[in-house]
Amino acid sequence: SVTFMCDVNEGEDSDWEYSINKDGRQFLPNNPHKTYRLDHLQTHNSGEYQCCGRQKQTHDIKCSNSVSLPVAAGWRFFWYEAVPDPSSSSYNYNLLPGSTKGTLENSFIIHGQKQTAGYVCRAARGEPEIYSDYSKTKLVWSADSPAAASLSVSPDRVQHFRSESITLSCEGNSAEWRVMMISERGVLFDFCGWKTMTGTSCTVNITWDHSRTHWCETGSGEFSDAVNITGQADPDGLILESPLHPVSEGDPVTLSCRLRKPKLLSDVFFYHNNKRLQHDSRGELKISAVSKSDEGFYKCEHSGEKSPQSWMSVKVSESNPVSSSSAVLLVVGPVIGLILIILLLLLWRYRRSKDRCCRLIQTESSSQSSNTNHGADQTESPTYSSLLHGDSSLYDTIQPHTAFKNVRRPEPEEGADYVNVQTGSADFTPTPAEINHQKKKKKR
Repeated sequence: SVTFMCDVNEGEDSDWEYSINKDGRQFLPNNPHKTYRLDHLQTHNSGEYQCCGRQKQTHDIKCSNSVSLPVAAGWRFFWYEAVPDPSSSSYNYNLLPGSTKGTLENSFIIHGQKQTAGYVCRAARGEPEIYSDYSKTKLVWSADSPAAASLSVSPDRVQHFRSESITLSCEGNSAEWRVMMISERGVLFDFCGWKTMTGTSCTVNITWDHSRTHWCETGSGEFSDAVNITGQADPDGLILESPLHPVSEGDPVTLSCRLRKPKLLSDVFFYHNNKRLQHDSRGELKISAVSKSDEGFYKCEHSGEKSPQSWMSVKVSESNPVSSSSAVLLVVGPVIGLILIILLLLLWRYRRSKDRCCRLIQTESSSQSSNTNHGADQTESPTYSSLLHGDSSLYDTIQPHTAFKNVRRPEPEEGADYVNVQTGSADFTPTPAEINHQKKKKKR
C-alpha cells in the first residue's frame, strides 16, 4: 500500500478541498481529507501522481509537483549457497540449481544435503529487475556424515571463566581455515582471521557471558561441527567441566565441578535436566559407560552456588548400530522359526497317522482274503468269493452279463448274503454270484 498526503500552506485546513490526479487526469475527486491510502497495489497503479487543493470560497486551485509510483509485477526469490571467501571475512554467494531464474514461492527445498552449509536469499522485481539486499547467512547443520573439518579447543571443555585464554585450531584438507562465532543477535564474526592449516592456532580471551556457538570454515568451503563455549562472568562462581564434543555410546565420562582457583570440592550436587542425580563428596560424577539416555543438560551445585548448564551429546557407535529394522528382525525371526517348527510337527503327525491308517487297511484286507480262500474248501461254512489281481485282494461288484439282462434276480432267502464283485479285467466275464449261508438243521 501507499499513502498520499496533500498540504497547502495557506489559511486553515478547513478552507481547502483536496483531490489527486494520475497521469494528468482526476483520480480522486475533491474531498475534505488531506490523506489517501491506496491498498493492494497492482501493476496498473503505476503512474505519475499529483495532489491539488481548491479554496472553498475563491475556488482557486493549487497543485503539487508530480511523483512517480512504479509498481512491479511481483517478487521473485533467488537462493544462494554461502561459500567462505579467503580474501575477506565474508562469503561468496553461488546460485543454487533450480534458482537461476528465481522462484515465485518464498520457500525453497534442498534435497540430499550431506554436509553443513550456509545459505542466503534475496528478492527482485520489475523490468529491469531491482534486487533487494542479501539476507543474513543461515547455517544448516547436518549430522548425516562426519564433518570435513574439525575444530579443536584447549582446554577441551565447554565452560570457561571470563578473561581465561583458550586456543583454537582447525583440521581439514584445505590450506586455510578460520574460526567463526555467531552472536546472540545472529551476527557472524570472523574470530581470528584466516590461518594456514599446518601448525597454526588462534588464542583468544573469553570476553562474553553465557553461551556462544563456534565453528571452523576452510578456504575450500567446508564447515566443521559447531561447538558451544560458555563464559562464566562471576569470578567466584562455579563451572562444570564437561565434554566439548559428542561422546560415543559406551565410553566412560567424568563430569567435575570447580572454582577458578584449584580447590578440592565436597558436598557437590549434580543435575541432569534439572533433576538431582547424586551427592558426591569428591566433586565428580563418573559414568562408566555412557548411553543415549545420559544425553542432556548438566550442571553442578556447591554451597548454594550453581554453575551454568551445558549440553552433553551422545552419539551411537557406528561399529554396533541398532537400527529399527534390526530390532524388528530380532522379534519377528524367533516367531517365524516357532511357526515353522509347529507346522513341521503337525505335518509329521499327519504323515504318521496316515501311514498307520494305510497299514491297518492292508492288514484287514489280507486277513479277509485269507479267510475267503480257507472257506472255499469247507462247503458247510459260509463262503465269500474274492478275485485275486496280482498281489491285491479286491472285492468288486459283478455286473450281470448282457445275456442275463432280462433274467429276474431271485428273492433272497432267509439267511442269504449277496456279495457283488466287479473287476476291471478285460479277460474276466462278469457272472452273477450268490453265496448262501445254509443254516444247519437241528438233529432230531
